[in-house]
Amino acid sequence: MIGVALCANRTDLHRPPRSPIHTLMNEDVSYDLAVVGGGPAGLSAACLAGVAGLRTAFWPGPERAEDLRTTALMLPAIRLLNHIGVWGDQLESECAPLARLQIRDATGRRPAAPTVTFDATEIGQNEFGWNVPVAPLVEALRSRLQGCASVAVFEGGVSELDCSSETVLVRSEANLPIKTKVVIAADGQKSVCRKSAGISVTRWEYPQTAIVTSFAHSKPHENLSIEFHRKAGPLTTVPLPGDRSSLVWIETDEDAAELAALDDAAFARKLASETAKVFGQVSDITKRGRFHIAGSVARQFAKNRVLLVGETAHVIPPIGAQGLNLSLRDAALAVELIGEANAAGTDIGANTLMKAYDQRRRVDVFPRQLAIDVLNRTLISSFLPFQGARSLGLAALQAIGPLRRSIMQEGLAPKQGLPKVMEA
Repeated sequence: MIGVALCANRTDLHRPPRSPIHTLMNEDVSYDLAVVGGGPAGLSAACLAGVAGLRTAFWPGPERAEDLRTTALMLPAIRLLNHIGVWGDQLESECAPLARLQIRDATGRRPAAPTVTFDATEIGQNEFGWNVPVAPLVEALRSRLQGCASVAVFEGGVSELDCSSETVLVRSEANLPIKTKVVIAADGQKSVCRKSAGISVTRWEYPQTAIVTSFAHSKPHENLSIEFHRKAGPLTTVPLPGDRSSLVWIETDEDAAELAALDDAAFARKLASETAKVFGQVSDITKRGRFHIAGSVARQFAKNRVLLVGETAHVIPPIGAQGLNLSLRDAALAVELIGEANAAGTDIGANTLMKAYDQRRRVDVFPRQLAIDVLNRTLISSFLPFQGARSLGLAALQAIGPLRRSIMQEGLAPKQGLPKVMEA
């Protein structure tokens, strides 16, 4: 349960306050902004709105299942966490820096692509970012909301938005109508908010399933993340504190089911073999999660006073550490544009703001989504020209320093249009 006072109905609004958020509840029950969705993107948007002093109604949605994933957050995302006050000793102690990233060809195809290593020192940084477990990140964001006096938190989720007028009427599962000028929708792939705004989505499937877990190893990782490119898809290890790493293992749907059925000892042996024993002895496999790989993108990222962020707007396979970094840029830009319009005294849900958000997110999301899709398909395809193009591309990255450094910079953040709170 989110660690802030939760409002279930109008009666609750007039009870003795347990948090500063209750002092903002007025008789017409209206807000500048609503944020819907309790994942990292939605929570970050709510915290950003709170730091900006925007009168915000927040619905975290239903209680979520345990999240076993970690996420590689690049430096701009870490700056965002610093800005809202959640990147500190408590969270940082559960994370590990990403000093080097490496791509290894494990397809067994000929000619083999060379190993490509990206070192943060090449672009003047100590690390590209940090590997952050999702569960502690969510808890830190929830805790931060306790100090956001301008944010009111409501139980449950949202059942419908009425976007037919100059305000949005938010209907919750508790049937409490709330008026707001604009909505940041982070309520996931089956978004109620996106549907209410009249935004359609294109979705596609991959014949792959990802298994996520973490493991101990006898050899140190030295803050190196390795992406093993295999015929079934990438197997990626990412450093954790100590001699541990997190794992995203993408397999065919059939083989993933077999992997999931293995006991821990057999899984550890299989993992050591697939990673060419670069970590030495593998042990202490934690609870494993499994999810099907798919992609999706909204036809528009903003419409009818609703801005889409996170998986409500786009879903990307867990390759290349782009997913949550894109989502946090969504959240940061949405709050930035709303805050600027509010400070200027203009309509914070105007069509001009919707168009500006849509255009700026498109130039960031679409190229990355396309690049990851092409990379994944060239791995799993048996079409020889695809395989040759992939090998040549990796060879160029390894041999040409300026090209490699340009890719590293672009991997951290887009060259233009980075939200202000994420700038160096």
